[in-house]
Amino acid sequence: MSRTEFAFPVGYHEFNKNKGINFQLNRYHSMGNATLEDMERAGQRIRSHEEWKTEMLELAETAVSEGRLMNAAFYYRAAEFFLLRDDPEKELLYQRFIDSFYRATQQDEISKCEVPYGDTFLPAMRIQRVGTERRGTLVLHGGNDSFVEEFYPVARYFSDHGYEVVAFEGPGQGAALKKYGLTLSVEWEKPTKAVLDYFKLYDVTLLGISMGGWLCLRAAAFEPRIQRVIPWSVSFDVTQYANAVGQHLARLFMRRFRNFANTQMLRNMKRKPEYSWFVNNLMYMTNREVPIEAMDVLMQFNEENLHSDLVQQDVLILTGREDHLVPFKMHDMQVKALTNARSVTSRIFTREEQAQNHCQIGNIGLALDVMRKWIVQKS
Repeated sequence: MSRTEFAFPVGYHEFNKNKGINFQLNRYHSMGNATLEDMERAGQRIRSHEEWKTEMLELAETAVSEGRLMNAAFYYRAAEFFLLRDDPEKELLYQRFIDSFYRATQQDEISKCEVPYGDTFLPAMRIQRVGTERRGTLVLHGGNDSFVEEFYPVARYFSDHGYEVVAFEGPGQGAALKKYGLTLSVEWEKPTKAVLDYFKLYDVTLLGISMGGWLCLRAAAFEPRIQRVIPWSVSFDVTQYANAVGQHLARLFMRRFRNFANTQMLRNMKRKPEYSWFVNNLMYMTNREVPIEAMDVLMQFNEENLHSDLVQQDVLILTGREDHLVPFKMHDMQVKALTNARSVTSRIFTREEQAQNHCQIGNIGLALDVMRKWIVQKS
């Protein structure tokens, strides 16, 4: 058998009227892990998170019966995605995703590693370059609760172009959380250092995806072995997501009226399914039992803790002009804050390119080509 083949289809589709559900359907298709027909079918049927799980499980079982293991893997991942932290199926579906993924890629010679980290470990995978031309080393990670396996198509793109690739999960992500109990932390330079030490890496390009865009800049601020850094989406400061009035009220209630703020969060969780999922997921990643305490951790992802002024590397920032998750204002704020970077290149993607949304879902291939050419230029 040959290595797994990946393609990045172009197009941001209207699969579903719900913006969040529609984005997730596009995400799996755009990464090349779900067929257009399956996502169209799911989009027509899904009207709630409960129906999402049911539909994705049906798609997974069908894909298994048809021998489409990679599709099946990501449909199991999709089925797990919206489950709340105390749902007994959450860990079961995660394991089905992992089992199916590594069965689908058994010919790809992925080296799975456990990177020592304090008294525990970080999960990582190493993908050797293809061909004789050595381009360098790319280290990549996701953000929030992402799984390293989700970015395997991205890793393969770079390995197919001559790069050695190391992908890892840090605190709050994948098996780092589920197996080793490591909870979300702003101090991303620590897991990054552990990975660079373990693989004896120098002069690397660090790619951070989604909230990983914040994390990779934080790591670059303290780790000189990173020479080039690519925030694939910039969050800059989560406290700036609201308008000025909203920011003031949020700080006021978080500091002085915590019980009231926590009560309001609990009420909103009962009324709004997507908000409930967001807070539950945050509590899961941070191992907090009280919503306001989980929010305390998220609020640490701010301008002060990012230390943009300490970043001295070459930086490439990729932003979607119509990113529905990250306010576009973050782009200019982040660019202006990188006052000591060796160079700052910003690339804003548009609807005309089908790459206007978060992490260029709709035209990932274009974003990857932009990254690769930039790395060649800066190496």
